[in-house]
Amino acid sequence: MARLVTRLERLPLLDSVADRARKLVRAALGSQRVRDVLHGVWLGHPLHPALVQMPIGAWLSAAVLDVLPGQRTAATALIGVGTAGALPAVVTGANDWASLSREQRRVGLVHAGTNTVALALYGASLTARLRGRHTMGRGLGYLGLAVVGAGAYLGGHLSYSLGAGVNQAVPGLWLMRGTWQRVGAVEEFSQGEPAVRKLGGTPVLVYREADRFTVLLERCAHHNGPLSDGTIVEIDGDSCVVCPWHGSTYRLRDGLVVHGPAANDQITLRTRVVEGQLEASPV
Repeated sequence: MARLVTRLERLPLLDSVADRARKLVRAALGSQRVRDVLHGVWLGHPLHPALVQMPIGAWLSAAVLDVLPGQRTAATALIGVGTAGALPAVVTGANDWASLSREQRRVGLVHAGTNTVALALYGASLTARLRGRHTMGRGLGYLGLAVVGAGAYLGGHLSYSLGAGVNQAVPGLWLMRGTWQRVGAVEEFSQGEPAVRKLGGTPVLVYREADRFTVLLERCAHHNGPLSDGTIVEIDGDSCVVCPWHGSTYRLRDGLVVHGPAANDQITLRTRVVEGQLEASPV
């Protein structure tokens, strides 16, 4: 299975379909505000993984009830709940998928296709049950559950092997040794002009606002893009940095994520000034 998924990552034949689907998704979702909501910017966590719990939980529970006597009505209700609950998960998943890298989109496309087949099977199962054909409904339900399992495997590969949806800046935090470390002399940093320094091999972005300093990890939480190459913009009176790779936007004074596709805030370090030297600590 792992070898098969690795082949999917390297299959350029999927790119033409993925590119067209990506344009359709972005056109359908429209504004940045809608995409931010679907990414989970307001939640501080990707929304899609939270929403998939409802359909999978309902479908799995229905599979258990299907082997118990006298539970047809309850199992049918759960199939209906799971099928309806899959729709928000589909929308949020499509939104996240549209901002992935090419290799991730290849696997994500098959992940989406697999789950679409599963959703169709559960829709057919629900229809059969409502028409009194419970044996067929159960068979379609179990087949749908098997396909959902395959889709879940691909989703896990996307997150844990390809890093989709995880905070990719975090490993840089672990490379910093000790606590307080010298960043540079205070006079080195100009007002409103982000500067790059390194702490323990990890690049950080230093932002000065009057006598207040913010030190953020320089690599974007979304896909490790270089924030030092990003554009500085003003949003609601605050200076923000826009990642040059996928457009994730963070408020410089505290790392708050303003616009996705990132759903996590950018990690900031503690700061202090000692004898004219700016120091930062990861803990």
